[in-house]
Amino acid sequence: MTEPEYVIGVDIGTTSTKAVLFTSDGEAVDQHAVGYPLVSPQPDVQEQYPEEIYQAVVQSVRTVVAHQADKLKALIGLSFSTAMHSLIAVDDEGLPLTNSITWADRRSAPWVSKIRQQCDAHDLYRRTGTPIHPMSPLVKLMWLRYDRPELFQQAAKFISIKEYVLYRWFKQYVVDHSIANATGLFNMKAMDWDAEALELTGVKPEQLSQLVSTTHILKDMTAEAADSMGLPTGVPVVIGASDGVLANLGVGAITPEVVAVTVGTSGAVRAVLDHPQTDENERLFCYALTENHWVIGGATNNGGIALRWVRDHIADAEANTARLLQKDPYDILTAIAATVPAGSDGLIFHPYLAGERAPLWDANARGSFFGLALNHNKAHLIRAVLEGIVYNLYVVLDALQDVVGPAKSIQATGGFARSTLWRQMLADVFDRAVTIPETYESSCFGAAVLGLYALGRISNLERVSDMIGETHRHRPIPENVKRYQKVLPLYIQLLENFAPLYGDIAQATR
Repeated sequence: MTEPEYVIGVDIGTTSTKAVLFTSDGEAVDQHAVGYPLVSPQPDVQEQYPEEIYQAVVQSVRTVVAHQADKLKALIGLSFSTAMHSLIAVDDEGLPLTNSITWADRRSAPWVSKIRQQCDAHDLYRRTGTPIHPMSPLVKLMWLRYDRPELFQQAAKFISIKEYVLYRWFKQYVVDHSIANATGLFNMKAMDWDAEALELTGVKPEQLSQLVSTTHILKDMTAEAADSMGLPTGVPVVIGASDGVLANLGVGAITPEVVAVTVGTSGAVRAVLDHPQTDENERLFCYALTENHWVIGGATNNGGIALRWVRDHIADAEANTARLLQKDPYDILTAIAATVPAGSDGLIFHPYLAGERAPLWDANARGSFFGLALNHNKAHLIRAVLEGIVYNLYVVLDALQDVVGPAKSIQATGGFARSTLWRQMLADVFDRAVTIPETYESSCFGAAVLGLYALGRISNLERVSDMIGETHRHRPIPENVKRYQKVLPLYIQLLENFAPLYGDIAQATR
C-alpha cells in the first residue's frame, strides 16, 4: 500500500489567509485561517498592511503544521493562491514604501480616462487581457507616477503581496504568469512584460520581478522563515497562480462549457479556453492559469460585501441578536429573506456599493433600490440585495456566453455557497442546474492541485475531476424562473439608464 503524501494549499485572500492540508487524492485534512481588515481611512482608500498579511500566512501555515506534525515527513510541498491586482512599492532592501494597495482601491480612478486619451486603450486591453480600471496595477502605477512622484521615484521594485511574501522566504523577486497577467503590464502573446505598457507607466523592466510559469518551484527557504512555520528549509514551494483562475481549477471548471461562479467578498463568473481570448466590448478579463489554460470571465466588486452592508446598516438589530445567540448573522438574514417570494414583489437592487468591475468597469457606479412601495419591508430589502448580486452575475454570464458559447453547467463556490437560499436563487436566475463541489475553499484546493501537477504527482490538470465530490445540486424551480425572466430585462434596462449618471452623482458628492 502506497504511503499517503500531503500538500498545503495557501490562499492569500482579500479578508483572510487560509492554509489547508490536503492529501495527494485531494482530501482536506486540516485548515486554519487568519483574518485581517482593509485599511480605509477614506472611502477611496482600500489598503492592507504587508506585515500583517505576511504574519497571517506564517501563522496559518504554522498552525496547520503544528496540528498535523506527524504528517510533516510526508509533506511534499506548499502551493499558493493569491488575490489579484495588489501593488506594493518597495525600496532597495525590500522594505515597503506603501501599504499593499488592493484591487478595491479607487484613488487612481481619474487616470482611466487619461490613459484612454494617451494610448490605444482597446489594443492595450487586447494584448494584456486586463480591462482599464482602477483595480489594475497599470492604472495604480500611473497614479503613483504623476500624483505621488516622490514616492514613485524612491521605489526600487513594484510587486504584489505574493511577491512580498516569497521575497521574505527566498530572497528572490519572482512573479507567476497568472499574477503578472492581472497587472495590465503583461503581453499574453509574448508571455513577457508589454513594452508599451511599461513606457506608459514609466516602469523599467528591472523594477518588476522575474516572470515564471505558475508551476515554478522555489527551494531553499531561509532558515528563519522555515523555523517560523515549523517547516524543513528544503520544502518545495510551488509559486501557484491567482485566486480567480485557481477557483476554476478547484471546482473542475476547466473547459469552456463548464462555468465557475464564485461569490465571496466580491464575485466572478469564469470559463477556461486553451488560448488567450478577449472581448471586443471589453467586458471580460483573460488571465493565465497555465500556458495551455486561459481563464476568461468577469469579476464583480459587489458580492458578500453588499450583504455585509445589509448586516451592518439595515439588519444590525437582527445581526446583534444572532451574535448574542451565538448564531451566524448571515444565517438569520437569509432566513428573513426566504420569507419573501422570488422577485421581492417588484423591488430591484443594483448592488454597486463599491463601484463595479464587470460588466460596467466603472469605479463611479453606485447602488440603488428601484420600485420601493409601502408594502415593502426589511425582508424585501434583504432579499432584493441577494437577488441584485445574482442578477449582476447573470449579466456577466451573458457577456461570457457571447464570447465562449452557452454554458452547459454551473459550478458554484465561495462563502455564498453555504447558503441554500442563495444556491437555489442562482439556479433560478441562471435557469440552469447548479452544482456545489465538496470543498468551499476552491482556491486553496486549486492551488493544491496545481502543486500536485507541478511536483509530478498527477499527469494533467484534468485529474481534478476525480478528486471533486458533489455536496449539493440545485435545479431551477419553474415558477421562480418565470418571475426572474420578467425581472431581468427590467434590471438590465434600468442599468443602461442609470449608467450614464454614475459619473455625475460621483462628481456631485465630491
